[in-house]
Amino acid sequence: MIIFNSILKINPNAKVTVKGTDIDTCEIVWDEGTTPISKADIQAQFPAVEFDMAMKDLRLKRNYLLSETDFYALSDVTMSSEMETYRQELRDLTNGLTTVADVEAVVFPTKP
Repeated sequence: MIIFNSILKINPNAKVTVKGTDIDTCEIVWDEGTTPISKADIQAQFPAVEFDMAMKDLRLKRNYLLSETDFYALSDVTMSSEMETYRQELRDLTNGLTTVADVEAVVFPTKP
């Protein structure tokens, strides 16, 4: 998956088939006239793709936690300041993250 996603990061319109998961031994078939990309260039995208995948997972979990408290935001419900703070902390979780290590170090706030 990382190889395929790295190719798409370089060329979002690439038509390609990847067989294997190791960049050194995988087979890459370039379809429909797609210009081949060197394995070195593909591999150079691995850190960015790993970060993108980590952020996607973090956002999925964060969005799920936010959805659990969405009903507090309805006009006929009074949201406590603790819940407002919790929801804001969830929304702010992704701010300033630049590496996979940053993402893995995220501590989710405690739901009031």
